[in-house]
Amino acid sequence: MSQIPNLENAPINLAAIRARARSELEIILKNIRGDKCLVMDPKLGGSLSFLIHSSDLKEHGAELRYLTPEPIQTERTKVIYLVRAQLDFMKFISSHIHSDTSKGIQREYHLYFVPRRLVVCEKILVEEKVHSLLNIGEFPLYMIPLDEDVLSFELDLAQKEYLVDGDTTCLWHIAKAIHSLEFSFGIIPNIMTKGKAAARVADMLGCLQAEEPANTSDVNVPEINTLILLDREVDMVTPMCSQMTYEGLLDEFIGINNGALEVDASVMGVQQEGKKTRVPLNSSDKLYKEIRDLNFEVVIQVLRQKATSMKQDYTDITNTTQVSELKDFVRKLHSLPEMTRHINLAQHLSTLTSKPSFHGKLDMEQTLVEAESYEICFDYVEELIHKQEPLEDVLRLLVLLSITNSGLPKKNFDYLRREFLHSYGFEHISTLYNLEKAGLFKKQDSKSNWLTIKRAFQLVVENRDTSNPKDISYVFSGYAPLSVRLIQQAMRSGWRPIEEILKLLPGPHSETKRRGMSYEKQPGYTSSSEILDGGRRPLVFVVFIGGVTFAEISALRFLSSQEGMAYELLVGTTRIVNGRSLIETFVDKLG
Repeated sequence: MSQIPNLENAPINLAAIRARARSELEIILKNIRGDKCLVMDPKLGGSLSFLIHSSDLKEHGAELRYLTPEPIQTERTKVIYLVRAQLDFMKFISSHIHSDTSKGIQREYHLYFVPRRLVVCEKILVEEKVHSLLNIGEFPLYMIPLDEDVLSFELDLAQKEYLVDGDTTCLWHIAKAIHSLEFSFGIIPNIMTKGKAAARVADMLGCLQAEEPANTSDVNVPEINTLILLDREVDMVTPMCSQMTYEGLLDEFIGINNGALEVDASVMGVQQEGKKTRVPLNSSDKLYKEIRDLNFEVVIQVLRQKATSMKQDYTDITNTTQVSELKDFVRKLHSLPEMTRHINLAQHLSTLTSKPSFHGKLDMEQTLVEAESYEICFDYVEELIHKQEPLEDVLRLLVLLSITNSGLPKKNFDYLRREFLHSYGFEHISTLYNLEKAGLFKKQDSKSNWLTIKRAFQLVVENRDTSNPKDISYVFSGYAPLSVRLIQQAMRSGWRPIEEILKLLPGPHSETKRRGMSYEKQPGYTSSSEILDGGRRPLVFVVFIGGVTFAEISALRFLSSQEGMAYELLVGTTRIVNGRSLIETFVDKLG
């Protein structure tokens, strides 16, 4: 199965976005004639796997290498650097050129910044005296379709850069990406925001439209009806909880990177010791599309039923003489590799999720979300610190404890901080500083509002029918993600009915109706839900600034699939996250 997802069923023409990005990359490769060495930073290499196969790069005469501090090992005389605008990458490139020069190697160097060049990066190249040796350009890749209903802006560090470093470059990139969509699909007439970062992106989007108006003469009705911008800071509880969907658990335990898993070959039934197997995961796999958003308990039942059905078909076919029945059976056999793949993965997950440690963690998360047993939670986190459990797992629960209690009492805060540094090393003082600055681990300075928020949005749901869910809470086995409850409310009746509750959450909120280039604030504005031409529902583009979990995407898909739902949904995000990967961005590299 291809890692490049099939986008035929996307609510807007995402295939055109992908084709345009691929074409721009191919133009870069064609313009530099002959054999060349293409050097990419590793993260970008993963992102480009959604656009183009490595075999296609070879057809353009490109030998692929990944950027490291070490000199490039290649005999090619033309080198193309395709990198994000990061200062350390400029040092690497300068080092490579100095190394070649010292060895008397002459090459033609090209540098393409993704998505745009930055003065501060070029300044380093000037200081290193290599700027004049480079032909510099840009590859304006602002977003990549991860699947038919998910767009990624590929900004892994957005949350930390904005909250801790005060760097708003990532917010400009998001606004630029959304504005580029407006050139293809029309100006989005309605914008709803919640959170400081969301408000900044909306303002930047207005400035971009004023400076470079999207031409809407070719678009009678905008294809995107409403844009909902949601700051991850508004709901940091959800990503700290363990996801209970099939896709979410695969990401929690194994890690889905660039649309694929990498697991031991033995997990997939191949006896090759030490070997890893890459498993692409997207909607091109029909079985995966069917089961990825289900609660994991249900996935096991579905796979068992399908295996039983296939076994019965095999029994029946041995007694048939009809060619048509044989053809039907052979057609069903085409799905056998998919079945085998997901049975192997589900079996592996079952082993991991049946461990007492996992159930203990789930129970504690539930207790933390209910926020009614502070002492029990505090003691549990203290015990994990003393046992030196994995650092990210401990910080995940520590953050959950802090958020649901609006911080910790000073005595408890100082104690856990001291014990954490004793257990994990004083080099992590900067890690705790990052979390404090982001407001994720702090001293209690006011009474917690979490119980009020929990009740107002019905975040804890007792009826847990995972096989026939009636509510989005099935994705966390009883906890309804706050972020998706906010989106649910926004689509149902706007912000106005819940304004007082919204004020208890971080950052401002707004609803805006855009008319051409002018903005008119209309709190409580509810966008039209009339069916468009061709029976298509209006499209809502939900953008998570700081990351979204697979479970939240599953919850949004569930909402969109409900009978009577007036909207289709498209998700945009800076990256796909889980609690561990989000915490890792705040962990100091020295630690």
